[in-house]
Amino acid sequence: MELKKKVLITGVTGFIGRNFLKLIINRNYEIHVLVRPDTSSKRYAEFENSVTIHEIDLTDIKKLKLFLSKHTFNTIVHIGALRGGRKFSKEDYYKANVEATEQLMYNALEHQTKFIFCSSVGVFGAIPKELPASNLTEKQEDNYYHYTKIKSEQILQNLVMQGLNAIVLRPAITYGPGDYGFPYTLTKLIDKKLLFLPDKNFKIHMTNVNLMAESFVKAMDIDLRSGSEYNIADRKPVEFYEIVNAISKRIHGSDYPESRYIKQEYFTFFENVARFFKNELWIARFELISKSWYFDVENSYKDLKLDSGKTTNDFMSVVDWYKK
Repeated sequence: MELKKKVLITGVTGFIGRNFLKLIINRNYEIHVLVRPDTSSKRYAEFENSVTIHEIDLTDIKKLKLFLSKHTFNTIVHIGALRGGRKFSKEDYYKANVEATEQLMYNALEHQTKFIFCSSVGVFGAIPKELPASNLTEKQEDNYYHYTKIKSEQILQNLVMQGLNAIVLRPAITYGPGDYGFPYTLTKLIDKKLLFLPDKNFKIHMTNVNLMAESFVKAMDIDLRSGSEYNIADRKPVEFYEIVNAISKRIHGSDYPESRYIKQEYFTFFENVARFFKNELWIARFELISKSWYFDVENSYKDLKLDSGKTTNDFMSVVDWYKK
């Protein structure tokens, strides 16, 4: 009888991790997951009888090292992290996003385990220096979260030179029912007609959560060159006006009001104010709704054999969920 492959997954109570786990939970794997000790059991109740749960906070490096000293895995899928814009100290960000990642990679290197790392297109900055941003685009440490992802990727590539079998997946902003991030906020602002738009159109590039989950499955299944980096987003970027009007039509039956379009200079002004106060969250918010951000995904679709729909169509699942 063939032994089950042993898989460790972090971040399963988050939006991406939960959707990925749903795809593989019925496979012939022995699945182990890490969750924070203070996490409500409601967040993992749907799968707690199908996986082995280990209560470990990624900032608790000592406990994580002890756990890893007692376990080996065939594959480690590292999705867990402290996301940007949260009120954590830089010390906690570094421990959770860099030091914990490093410990997981050391375990993978020691035991010849396949390591799949969920990074972020944020390594190119909120607004990349070139479009579409590719693996050759200059990295930008424009906030501390992005810095931690850049640092983790550097460590990963150094360990690849020592024999680590690792793949990097970088999701763009991810959308789908059940998440209260940027897509939900965008939908809510459009519903309340509180969103102001610049008078110049631009392009954005988001990721259907189902596409992101499938990317992790493909990275597990396909023999890829160690150290490969993949930007994961829908097949093509979408014009911001197009997605805004699609949302408005779904909710109100008409395009977004022209009275909500204002001069680009206002966005630049408020972005500069946010920079003066060093408010990383508000800097990113003004940038994301006034400037283009999209990515080169050609090698992702080729190597991972992905399939994607159209953003404006798929995004309606978020709108319908919001309306309920």
